[in-house]
Amino acid sequence: MRIFVKQNFNPSFMELKLSRWIKLWIGLLCISSYQALGQPSQSASFLGQDTTRRVINTSVPFLNISPDARAAGMGDVGVATAPDVNATHWNPAKLVFIPNRSGFALSYSPWLRQFVNDMSISYLSGFYQIDNKQAIGGSLRYFNLGNIQFTDGSGNLIRDFMPREVAFDASYSRKLSDKLSLAVTARYIHSNLSADLLIGNQVETRPINSGSVDISMFYQSNDIDFFGMRSKIAWGFNISNIGPKVSYSNNRNNDFIPTNLRLGGAFTVKIDEFNRFTWALDLNKLLVPTPPQINSQGQIIRGDDPRNLTVIQGMWAGLTYAPGGFSEKMQELMIATGLEYWYSDKFGSDLFSARLGYFHEDRNKGNRRYFSVGLGFRYNVFGLDVAYIIPVVQNNPLAETLRFSLIFNFKEKSAANNPDQD
Repeated sequence: MRIFVKQNFNPSFMELKLSRWIKLWIGLLCISSYQALGQPSQSASFLGQDTTRRVINTSVPFLNISPDARAAGMGDVGVATAPDVNATHWNPAKLVFIPNRSGFALSYSPWLRQFVNDMSISYLSGFYQIDNKQAIGGSLRYFNLGNIQFTDGSGNLIRDFMPREVAFDASYSRKLSDKLSLAVTARYIHSNLSADLLIGNQVETRPINSGSVDISMFYQSNDIDFFGMRSKIAWGFNISNIGPKVSYSNNRNNDFIPTNLRLGGAFTVKIDEFNRFTWALDLNKLLVPTPPQINSQGQIIRGDDPRNLTVIQGMWAGLTYAPGGFSEKMQELMIATGLEYWYSDKFGSDLFSARLGYFHEDRNKGNRRYFSVGLGFRYNVFGLDVAYIIPVVQNNPLAETLRFSLIFNFKEKSAANNPDQD
C-alpha cells in the first residue's frame, strides 16, 4: 500500500492523498473512519458526512472490533451470553461467573482478505478467579495493518512503514450477590499509523499513547421453569473506552476515542440433559457526538462542533442529541442478535456448538449489515471456535472474514463451590 504525501501543504495539518487501499483501511477496515493523520482548519468540512449521512468518526476504532469467534458467530453479541474467557472484551463483570478457576484464549482474524493479504487482528485474553467472589482478567489486542509506503508527488519513496495498533487491559470483577457482579477495567492504548513523519523538517504526525476505563455489570438469574424446561435469564451492560480525546497530529484538534454503551440480554433454555439453546440480543450506542449539519461551505448550520466538547459533554451528547432529532439518534443504534446451540455429554460437559447471528447498522450511519455463522468444539481443557461473516450488502469489504479462537480452561469448580453451575 502506498501513501502519497503532497509537498505543498497547509502548515496547520498534513494533507494526505490516500490510495484506494488506505481509503478502505480508514473508512471500513476499522469499522469507522479514522479522522486520522491530521485535521483541517475549523472552516473546512467535517469528514465522513453530508446532509443525511453523518457517520460518527472516532480515533482508534479498532478497540470495538469483535475479537473472538464465539461472539462473532452470533452476530457480535456478548454482553449477557454464558460467561467465558473472552468476557474481557464484552463484559468483564462475567469473569467471576465462569465455571472454571482460570483459563486463556488466543483469537486470530485475517482482515479485509478480499483486498489485502497482510492485515490481521490478534487477541490474547485470560482470567483467574481469586475466590468465589473475585476474579481478575486481562487481554492484549494487536492490529497488524500490513506494510505501507510513503511517497512524494513524483512517486519517489520517502519511507516504508508498518503501522500497528495495540491495546492492553486489566479487569477486576466482583460478585455483589450470587446473581449480580460488577467490574472495572483499565486500558492502555497505542496507535502508530505513520510514526514521526517529517515534512519540511517538521514532525507532522505522531503515535497515540493514551488510556481508558470500562465499567460493567452482569446479572444471571437462578433456574426458572419455562414450559417444564430449566431456563435462565441474564442481562448486563458495559460502558467501554471512557478516556481522553487524542490526536495523530501536532495541532490541537483532538478526536474522541470510541466510547461505547453496550446493553444486552440472553435467554437460555435447557431442552434436556444433552441440549440447550441461548438467544441473545445486544444494543450498541457510541457515546460520541453526532457530526453537525453543514452547508456547502463547510459551515455548521445545526449542532455543535464536536472538537469544542469535553469528554463528558461528548458522552452526554452522544447519548441524547443529534442534529436530525430523535429519529437520527435512533439510527445510531447498532443491533446484534444471535442464537447458540450446545450439545453436552451425560456428565454435563459441553462438546459441540452451532451459532447463527445478524448485525444491523443503519445505512446512514455506516451500513454494516451481515449474517454470521459459527461452530465450536470442546474437549477436556481445550476448545476451538470458528466464525464466518456473510454480508447483506454486495461487495462488502468484510465479506469472507474468518475468525478463529483457541480456548484453554483449567480447574473446573465443584458443584458445591459453584452455585451457578447447572
